[in-house]
Amino acid sequence: MMEHQRFRKRSIFLLLYILFALLPIYWMVNMSFKTNEEILSSFSFFPQQFTWSNYARIFTDESWYSGYINSLIYVGINTVVSLVVALPAAYAFSRYSFLGDKHIFFWLLTNRMTPPAVFLLPFFQLYTTVGLMDTHLGVALAHLLFNVPLAVWILEGFMSGIPREIDETAYIDGYSFPRFFLTIFLPLIKAGVGVAAFFCFMFSWVELLLARTLTSVNAKPIVATMTRTVSASGMDWATLAAAGVLTIVPGAIVIWFVRHYIAKGFAMGRV
Repeated sequence: MMEHQRFRKRSIFLLLYILFALLPIYWMVNMSFKTNEEILSSFSFFPQQFTWSNYARIFTDESWYSGYINSLIYVGINTVVSLVVALPAAYAFSRYSFLGDKHIFFWLLTNRMTPPAVFLLPFFQLYTTVGLMDTHLGVALAHLLFNVPLAVWILEGFMSGIPREIDETAYIDGYSFPRFFLTIFLPLIKAGVGVAAFFCFMFSWVELLLARTLTSVNAKPIVATMTRTVSASGMDWATLAAAGVLTIVPGAIVIWFVRHYIAKGFAMGRV
């Protein structure tokens, strides 16, 4: 009886938490189907004048949809490059002991813990000199400073869980390192790769300060576009809500595909 009551209390608490967490998302979706006049004049849980015009504006106005394209380009570049750089680095930390290995590993993590604002001025001056301002590559490279340490930390945990005997057996069988790593070792840590890719994608997708400062027109991301919705007539709440809904979609899709890998990462204690 006592166990049943505790289970019931936990279920009620969990339900209330889910409702609390989903309420802002629901309200944003609700606003995205309203007009600005309705948003400012009334309070309702459902649109009284249902409209698709806010989404139509985003898909037809280049200043809006180009932001999503720009974000997807530099986020994709950053995620791929982060994994390519982090995989061999994580393998070295998990398989070899060398002078200063723990200190270097800690230094990598301190880069991840540093606020992006610290690197804002150096990146701005450097990019202005070498011509990387307002480019997708420039933003992707800037985000590497934060994503590579995180990816190395996650992948090193997964790799350390793979027995070293697998490496030795492959070398005895005549496998070269690239062949062994790609055909044998990489499939064994695909869960770790999925988790690392997810976190790299999400950080680069939602990061605002560097992306906004290092871009102006050609590579301006959607997060920067959403901060510039104020006009002479006031804030465009309806369009901003529709843009927010569309901004959530890529992250939700990525979570759907890597959800099993994330669960495994929690189980291994690396997430």
